Amino acid sequence: MKNTMRGLVWMMSYGASAAYAAPAAAGDDVSLLGYLVLGFFALIIVSQLVPAAILFVGMIKGVFSAGKQAAGAAQGK
Repeated sequence: MKNTMRGLVWMMSYGASAAYAAPAAAGDDVSLLGYLVLGFFALIIVSQLVPAAILFVGMIKGVFSAGKQAAGAAQGK
């Protein structure tokens, strides 16, 4: 297992050095496909925020309504 981890670190260091040594691309522009992929991932993240916000609001309502119910039970209502 030790030799496997050494080999993995060795391969990763070679890969990183080759990536840094590669010449920069002539065009730094992002293509239409790149924008579409970024937009798709942004859509996934935003669509996950809506249910998270609904759950958060429900949780906050539950915390504050539980406090009112406990206060009402203590007073004998």
